[in-house]
Amino acid sequence: MIDSEEVKQTTTELFEQSLSESQEEHYTLRLYISGTTLQSVTALQNIKKICEEHLQGRYELEVIDIYQQKESVIAENIVAVPTLIKKLPLPLQKMIGNLSNTEKVLIGLNLVRKKK
Repeated sequence: MIDSEEVKQTTTELFEQSLSESQEEHYTLRLYISGTTLQSVTALQNIKKICEEHLQGRYELEVIDIYQQKESVIAENIVAVPTLIKKLPLPLQKMIGNLSNTEKVLIGLNLVRKKK
């Protein structure tokens, strides 16, 4: 017979393990910009700041200038810039704009839960 105290302990251990694994997830991000426009530069500064504060050592950020790599714009179906794509961890997520709303970016990256 299984003791309810054992079940609680096992459930708690599993929860804590899951929580620690999610905090160690590696993020693969891709930012599409258009040259050195104000919006593009602002988006790059904002995402770098967010990554250093919340994902330090756990992210890879690739910056793609659409003027230099037009083929990737078509492949990723980019319709506006700046666009940030979270490739990993899944699910894939796209965010358009200069990324100045830190709370929305953190929600989009699944780093914080959306407030109800």
